[in-house]
Amino acid sequence: MTTEQAAPGTQCRAMRLTMLALGLVCTALGIIGIILPVMPGTVFLLIAAWAFSRSSKRLHLWLHNHPRFGRVLQDWHQYRAIPVRAKVLAILMMGASFTYVAMTLNQNMIVPILVGAALAPVAIWIATRPSHAEQL
Repeated sequence: MTTEQAAPGTQCRAMRLTMLALGLVCTALGIIGIILPVMPGTVFLLIAAWAFSRSSKRLHLWLHNHPRFGRVLQDWHQYRAIPVRAKVLAILMMGASFTYVAMTLNQNMIVPILVGAALAPVAIWIATRPSHAEQL
């Protein structure tokens, strides 16, 4: 059997394992992000929930119903709501990143302008999401 004639379930299994690995890595990064204030945990937990939804129903349900992470994931899934703390941290980190780029690349203003042009709409989008399901 050649590589073009792989068994029918092989590709699906490889994708499932890839998604499972992505979910596990993002869960670990999300937990680290909850502990360390300089790293966003919510984003990684959202990616983990998405990856687990395509690879492991058990892990998806565990994460979705987790006492610490579940509420944030449920609010995002149902209402596209982002907690105020996550919004503030995300926007502060984007601002810090922009400041770093502007300060270190002050000889060439094209890069800071491009970075600012990319970060500003993302920051606006994050800021305009509801913070709680009750705001809807």
